[in-house]
Amino acid sequence: MTEVAKETAPMTAPLKHGLHRLKDVVLVRYLIASVGALAVDIGSFLALLSSGVPAVAASAIGYSLGILAHWLLSSRTVFTGRVAERGVERTKQKAMFVGSALAGLALTTAIVGVGEWVGIDPRLAKLVAVGASFSLTWLLRSKVVFRHAG
Repeated sequence: MTEVAKETAPMTAPLKHGLHRLKDVVLVRYLIASVGALAVDIGSFLALLSSGVPAVAASAIGYSLGILAHWLLSSRTVFTGRVAERGVERTKQKAMFVGSALAGLALTTAIVGVGEWVGIDPRLAKLVAVGASFSLTWLLRSKVVFRHAG
């Protein structure tokens, strides 16, 4: 080990420990999954918008594609210990997830629609909608959809 490595090892240990602990924080994992789903959502939204699709429709389609991405990420990397077993309980959980997504979709579509109606750039309205929808779906998913059993 070099002298520099020996000197910095004690300083980086707490950082490594902190980063290791962050992966155990459900909200942090949810935020990362949301960024992935948001990339699908925004990428689709912008592509559709640039191809002439009306802003509200582009927003709804993009959000819907993001829903699919978010279920895959949330159920496999965020709420892994809280995913229902296969069967009726899993189907109920998926239905509640879709319900939370539809609540977020309704909020997103409303914000973009009102923004467009009052003359706000749809990209700016979408940005506001992202924050509002994130907050709503986090609350619904962490407290209802993937609540701890028992």
